[in-house]
Amino acid sequence: MVLRILVTGLLLGWAGRVGAQTIHITDELTSLPLEGVLLVSQNPPATTITDAKGEAGLQDFTMAEAISIRSFGYATVTTSYQQLLAAEFRLALVPTALHIDQIVVSATRWQRPASRTPATVLSISPETVALQQAQTAADLLGLSGKVFIQKSQQGGGSPMIRGFSANRLLYAVDGVRMNTAIFRGGNLQNVINLDPFAIENTEVLFGPGSVGYGSDAIGGVMSFQTLTPQLATTPGLHLTGKATLRHATANRERTGHLDLNLGWEKWAFVTSFSSWDFDHLRQGANGPTDYLKTVFVQRQAGTDRVIEQDDPLLQIPSAYGQRNFMQKVRFVPRKDWTLDYAYHHSTTTPYGRYDRHNRFRNGQPRYAEWDYGPQQWSMHHLSASHRRQSALYDAATVRLARQDFAESRIDRNLNQSIRNTQSEAVVAYSFNLDFNKAFGPQHELAYGAEYVHNDVRSTGLLTDIVTTAEQPGAARYPAATWQSLAAFATHTYRPSGPWTLQAALRYNVFRLAADFNNNSDFFPLPFRTSQQQDGALTGSFGAVFRPAEKWILRANLGSAFRAPNVDDTGKVFDSEPGAVTVPNPNLAAEYAWNLDFGVAKLFGESVKVELLAYHTRLQNALVRRNFQLNGRDSILYQGELSQVQAIQNAALARVWGLQLGFEVQLPAGFRFLTDLNYQEGEEELDDGTTSASRHAAPAFGITRLRYTSKRTTLEINASYQAERSFARLAQEERAKDEIYAKDAAGNNYAPAWYTLNFKAQYRFSKAFHLSVGLENLTDQRYRPYSSGISGAGRNGLLALSLYF
Repeated sequence: MVLRILVTGLLLGWAGRVGAQTIHITDELTSLPLEGVLLVSQNPPATTITDAKGEAGLQDFTMAEAISIRSFGYATVTTSYQQLLAAEFRLALVPTALHIDQIVVSATRWQRPASRTPATVLSISPETVALQQAQTAADLLGLSGKVFIQKSQQGGGSPMIRGFSANRLLYAVDGVRMNTAIFRGGNLQNVINLDPFAIENTEVLFGPGSVGYGSDAIGGVMSFQTLTPQLATTPGLHLTGKATLRHATANRERTGHLDLNLGWEKWAFVTSFSSWDFDHLRQGANGPTDYLKTVFVQRQAGTDRVIEQDDPLLQIPSAYGQRNFMQKVRFVPRKDWTLDYAYHHSTTTPYGRYDRHNRFRNGQPRYAEWDYGPQQWSMHHLSASHRRQSALYDAATVRLARQDFAESRIDRNLNQSIRNTQSEAVVAYSFNLDFNKAFGPQHELAYGAEYVHNDVRSTGLLTDIVTTAEQPGAARYPAATWQSLAAFATHTYRPSGPWTLQAALRYNVFRLAADFNNNSDFFPLPFRTSQQQDGALTGSFGAVFRPAEKWILRANLGSAFRAPNVDDTGKVFDSEPGAVTVPNPNLAAEYAWNLDFGVAKLFGESVKVELLAYHTRLQNALVRRNFQLNGRDSILYQGELSQVQAIQNAALARVWGLQLGFEVQLPAGFRFLTDLNYQEGEEELDDGTTSASRHAAPAFGITRLRYTSKRTTLEINASYQAERSFARLAQEERAKDEIYAKDAAGNNYAPAWYTLNFKAQYRFSKAFHLSVGLENLTDQRYRPYSSGISGAGRNGLLALSLYF
């Protein structure tokens, strides 16, 4: 026994001296290095991830007898340190579509196998992102085939998940809540602030996520992990990086990206920069003529002129550009401590809101201008992680973040000289404390606390474009603060046998204080200030049953809440022609109750089927309804007599649906994949009747046939959406002529559509990859449900990437 210990010690010492503690992981088929492979050991507790060279240090794993090595799209390997030592720390992972387990973070805020998670979590693999070449982070989510993306303009993208959208979904970046107090309830495009090139992993948690993330996580959580700085695994400088150039024809895209990783043994730095420029988007030639807008407004010689377009398929104005920068620093003073700092910055150019430019009055465009100003987001994020077994925790992470948001809306009626500009700025502070503790092999507790503070400032400005005279105008929001304080815990119990049980609880206190004096000269509000304070208790209970290696059944009962924010209580805006929404400070939180059941089954070595059914009931729903202001149901707003409306706790709503995934591993490197989604939603109206829910999209999905060899990946896919008839449109959608096509009776409806697409990637070497695409091969003119701009017509895409 003594001799064995001495020999093992000598081997480990020799391995450390020559750098053999660095594992090299490659794809068995292509022999290319695999980035982002996760290695996890429970005893001793250790985690690492491979860099762009497929390398990771194993200094923390030297005594591990069970190391789980996982990467999306590859068969999981469980091995020991001694076995890796015998293999000279080289490992090739086998590609497979047929897996029903993966490591997920979003469900508990800690890395856990999906087989121990009752909630359904989708991961979008880096390989899929590299093949598809998504133009924006919104498009990246749409690649999954399980998230529906609505757009009101090219510079946008509002995800819809399980019949919910906007501020009923939550965004998290590196574990930090991105939602602010002015996230609105219609559609919003804040997700485009994220850089798809700088995202290391994307997860979508379907269903309630309020226990881990607080208010807003009703329909789901979209969690984005950005590039992680990689330490050197051997002495000296470790340099890796990636550069990409891309062009697309439908919007004349010009995109460039560069990221660099500099790593030493204790310090590592990641720098990422991306630039996009998009021209006006060309829609397809074959489809409804209702989607054509053949004119645009241009200011010439001091006069608004309606210009006939040379190309009626161009959607003018829809051009925009964007710049993103990210800098991360990692310092590991000891093996049990990790310190990280990150700075993110994103800004867009001004861009037109295309659906508003489609509004006509008396045969002429209603607006000469309706634009969003630059949309800006920045975040400073400092985190510290400690891993050491103690009485309170085995691992702990503290996160401090400050985010700054700025956006504006600029509009001017045709042939009018007054330009209205509304500008908003939000400073969001957050503090997160997360702990994880295992109590033997059967019990695990994840718990923590969160504090969020938002400062909202909003101004209005009226400018005479002829005389350049300026005067104050109505602000969109009051000056306000929004605060949230919470404590939460998740207990996972794994009895002997095939069961895993999980129970979670969160208590949240929120407070909103608003000052409406900035609008006192414009609206006769019966109040000048308001304050709201309330609490919310949410929880969940779920179970995973795995009777065999190729079966997983999961069920989950959970609740979620959305606290009223500044957009709900204090907004003033024109929701639709002839209607104006005014503040309502008397609001309470809305609650959702969700039940879902899922099953995943592998049939032999070639077929995988997943089916998920869910039902969500929303109580005390915050919806826009007719209202009175000082006893009046109409007021004069921007020169037009408008119906007064306000957000109110006035409805019940429910959504139910099915998600189906089907994969087949075919001979000779082929795979067939299909994702189908069907949902229905209904919402209570003022008179007690029901209407279809606005954000329950028609049935949609993606079907793919993919071929992979050592150097080549080819895919042909079809993306599609079912029809939504006038009778099944939400009541508030039926009058939106600028969005929908006309049916035979002249009523608005959303036609069914499909696109056929071809994607290819050729790997000249480990360093050079070429991606090409031909999208919408049949040049369909289509418009995703509830969108105000059509999708791209026939589009050619070319991208060249260099890895080093």
